[in-house]
Order: sequence, then C-alpha cells, then structure tokens
Amino acid sequence: MQRKDNGLLYGPEDKVSYFQSGLLGLQHVLAMDVYVPPLIIAGLLSMSVVQKTGFLQAAFLACGIGTILQTKFFMKLPVSQGPSFVPIGAVAGVYLANGGPHGGMATVLGSLLVGAVLLILLGLSGIYQKIINTLVPALVGGTIITCVGLSLLPSALNDNIFKASGSAGQNIEIAAITGLVMLLAITIGIRIPQLQRLFRVSSIIIALVAGTIAASFMGRFDWSSVNNAPWFSLPKFTAFHYGFHFSLPAILTFIVIYMVLTTETTGTWFAMSAVVGEKISKKQWNQGIIGEGLSCFFAALLGTTPMTGYSTNAGVISITGVASRRVFVSAGIWFMILGFFGKLSAFLSAVPAPVIGGIFSIICVIIMLNGLNVIRYLNTNESAIYILGIPIVLTMAVILVPSHLVNSTPQIIQYLLGSPITIAAVSAIILNLIMGDHQPETEADNDPKESKKETAHHAKLAASK
Repeated sequence: MQRKDNGLLYGPEDKVSYFQSGLLGLQHVLAMDVYVPPLIIAGLLSMSVVQKTGFLQAAFLACGIGTILQTKFFMKLPVSQGPSFVPIGAVAGVYLANGGPHGGMATVLGSLLVGAVLLILLGLSGIYQKIINTLVPALVGGTIITCVGLSLLPSALNDNIFKASGSAGQNIEIAAITGLVMLLAITIGIRIPQLQRLFRVSSIIIALVAGTIAASFMGRFDWSSVNNAPWFSLPKFTAFHYGFHFSLPAILTFIVIYMVLTTETTGTWFAMSAVVGEKISKKQWNQGIIGEGLSCFFAALLGTTPMTGYSTNAGVISITGVASRRVFVSAGIWFMILGFFGKLSAFLSAVPAPVIGGIFSIICVIIMLNGLNVIRYLNTNESAIYILGIPIVLTMAVILVPSHLVNSTPQIIQYLLGSPITIAAVSAIILNLIMGDHQPETEADNDPKESKKETAHHAKLAASK
C-alpha cells in the first residue's frame, strides 16, 4: 500500500473494509482513557456500585453518540468524543453545594444542559469561525498543538505508570513491554511493506494485547470485576431519573467550564487537521461547535459529564496512518456497544493503567511533534520564539504548580488552572496579538495548483489558520 503525500495510508474520505474499520475503531477506543473521568467523579460523589456502573455506561453511550455526530454529520473530520477531566471539580462542587444526593445531580445536569444549548447557538450564529480566523493564525495553532501533547505527557507517565496502583518497578516493566511491542510492530510495518497493513495499522491493539497478557502473568489483571459484571444492562441513572434543576450560580459556573472545554476541543481539531493535512473550513468550525454542543446535550440527558474532542486520536492516526472517517464511526459504534454490554465494559476498564501509559506516552510525544511540524514551515521573526516558548513554560508551570496553591485561588481560577491547554491557548493568543507579525492571509495559501510538496506543507499551515 502506498503512503499519501501527508504520510497517511488512508485519508479521511477513503473507504476501509467494515471488518478492518471495526478492528481499527476498537483500537481507538482502547487508546482512550474515557472511563477515567467518570470513575473519578463517581468516587467524589460517593456513588454506589450500581450508580457507578450506570454512570460509566452513560459516559460510553455519550461518547458513541458524540463521535458519530461529529465525524459523520457535523465536523466531518475523524474526531472522537470523550468525557473531559476539566469539569471534575465543578461537578463535585455543584453537586455538594446543591443538596448532594438530594437534588445535587439534577442541578449539575440542568446547568450542563443550558451550557450545551449555548454552544449550539454559538455555532448557529457563525461567530465561532470568525473568532478562530482572527485570533488563531498558524503560529498560534501550532503552539496549541505542541502544548496539547506536552500537557498530556505528565499524566501518561505519572497517573498511568509512576503513581499508578501497584509496584512502581512492575508498572515500569509493564509499560516498557507495551511500548516496545508497539515500536516493534511499527518497525516491522515500515521495514516490510507487505506487512504494513497488519503491523503498522494494528500496532496499538497488538501492544495492548501484549501488555495485558504480560500484566496478567504478573497478577495485575482483575478478572473478578469482569466475572461479576452483567452481560447486558441498560443505564439506570439518567437525567430521567435525576430530573433537572436550574440554578443561576451553577449555570454560570458551567458556562466557564464550557469555555475551557471549547478551547481544549479547538486544540484537538488543530492537531487532527495537521495530522490529516486538511484545512478546516469556515463551515466546519461552526458545524463542529454545533456537534460539540449536541454531544454535551445528549451527555446531560444520559446523566453524565460533558464531552470533548480527544487529542489522543491524532497521535493514533500518526502511528497507524489510518484517518478514515469510517473507522471513527466504528469507534462510535463500539462505544455504544460498551454502553449496553457490562462485561465488555468491565474488561476494558480492567486493563492495567501501565499498559495504557506505555502507549499513551508515545502518543503524547507524537502530538507535540505534529505541532512543531506545523510551525517549522512558517516564515517567523524573533517574536515567534516567545509566542511559542512562553505558552510551553506556562503549560509546564500549571502542571507542576503545588495543589495547595491551586486550592487557595478563587474557584474560577482553579478551573482555568485545571486545564493547561486553556492556559497555553490564551497566552499564545494574547502574545500573538501583542508581539505577532500580523500579515493578511494570501490567496497562495489555498492555491490547489501548487506543487505536491508545497500543497502538503500549505495544508498543514492552513489547518491552523
């Protein structure tokens, strides 16, 4: 199979067989830690086992609906939706401040519903793409992509390997085995073109299987949770169980949360656009925000937390070379299956954290390098160093800031400090407005008759314009 000019084996519009797309869709699902935020929230809200299971199932269903909506109908890029880490503190705070188990969730869901409607209205107004075109040129877009990968790396290493449950030494062994198997599969796929489809395309799922087997031999796979899970069940604790309650302070809180989520999602779209080498059109920006709003709307109805675009998938595409939208629709279908089949959901949830960490850490680096790849083709001046460098410093500062300092700040600041991507994006935009060389976009940037090499470069640049 021949690689395209942008390094892909399959582009977004290329058709992949249903069997292969199903397998590759599952690979994306396995690479996304979508079950982590719901489980953290369930713990903070002291949910029962039955409630926790229902909460997780609802999250999977929302992921599936959101992914299919965005990929098939709205953004029309290979985008996968998942629950964000950003709202965790806000959900717990609003829940406890509004009666806890006696009406707290109704207030949370009512606020999420209002915020989702506002996102939909933002997309329908057509304003969003104007904001992006004005505030986020290629340099800022590339900086945001770089910071997306950088901000995820500490979580991949700390939460999944060094600080995960179990022996740290054993965690490192499992992560190393998983990562090495993935690199071996990629190497075989690169060196032996005849085996590229099998090894490069399926490298992540091969690594996950190998890592899980290694962890199982070390006694690190919890089969009891799989055995105790039901084969089939419906989510029991949806919005139709909790109801809706509308509180102005809670609504204002979640409007701020949605602003942060929108910034994160924008960074994901830039990353995906750079990887697939396709410019995001004005219509796509607005349609994407509508799709994001609808994803969050259905998540609220299902009784779970807001959905956002996952940047992890951009790294998966870079590794496998497969960007077909059919694969992402398959991923959405897998998520919906997980929402109903408890035993399969329990199995995926039981995959040890170091296995995920071994893959996730490599994916983070690839996302970061994709951002730098966008920037390297720009004609930059001295100020570009600071527009790129300062957001990187601030990203690391937000990640490393002691928790007691964060907790001493006002609540709205805590939300912002909970999202390094947002801090990076806002700082890059402000620095560019102050220091940037504001040159208008030329027609040459979108000229389809340029040479193949120039077209590939311009596609990457245009992805962030």
